[in-house]
Amino acid sequence: MSTNLFDLTGKIALVTGASRGIGEAIATLLAEQGAHVIVSSRKLDDCEAVAASLRANGKSAEAFACHVGRMDDIAAIFAHIRERHGRLDILVNNAAANPYFGHILDTDLASYNKTVEVNVRGYFFMSAEAGKMMKAQGGGAIVNTASVNALQPGDMQGIYSITKAAVVNMTKAFAKECGPFGIRVNALLPGLTKTKFAGALFENKALYDRWINEIPLRRHGEPREMAGTVLYLVSDASSYTNGECIVVDGGLTI
Repeated sequence: MSTNLFDLTGKIALVTGASRGIGEAIATLLAEQGAHVIVSSRKLDDCEAVAASLRANGKSAEAFACHVGRMDDIAAIFAHIRERHGRLDILVNNAAANPYFGHILDTDLASYNKTVEVNVRGYFFMSAEAGKMMKAQGGGAIVNTASVNALQPGDMQGIYSITKAAVVNMTKAFAKECGPFGIRVNALLPGLTKTKFAGALFENKALYDRWINEIPLRRHGEPREMAGTVLYLVSDASSYTNGECIVVDGGLTI
């Protein structure tokens, strides 16, 4: 056994929503630690750009498009993984949808459905498919990207916050039922992080300033700062950590 608790050499890792932001940072860090990373998001070209960059730097990576809100896409990516690799050691559910920014009373059905399909149904069935593979091989690690909005609903982010609260309970449910199979399931709860996905928060100066004033570190986070927690959760460093939801928010929720 390696003395480096963060060594992922020989591990097969699937990261969704990995074409940019937190997902790209996670995929990059896992690859740097020796994992073969399957870079996934909705658009293949964007995935391939990240995977190609990793390969150019001597890392092991491939691209595979998957819209986790579509059941056929989920079936396709796991069929690919079974055929090409025969195993999956790490799943990071990071893809998310947040199409609506506005008062909760004005939430339209299309935005509601999209948010739930990706953030709840997508995470659930990605975890179920990964869990079946991991059970057969004797274990694995799943990490779900939730949000501090799961604990304190964000302004103008009602349905998104609700789905992220569901992710927290989903994490615990999978951890409880899959733990006996050697499958650890944990969650990352990022605070305000500089990504394109969080653009609405950064574009609203009044809202951004209010958040910053409530964060003890007085700054927003960067994607790389979220990736380190995920590395811990998928590595041997966290071999007895299961069902935990780790908040990384600069102290916002203190």
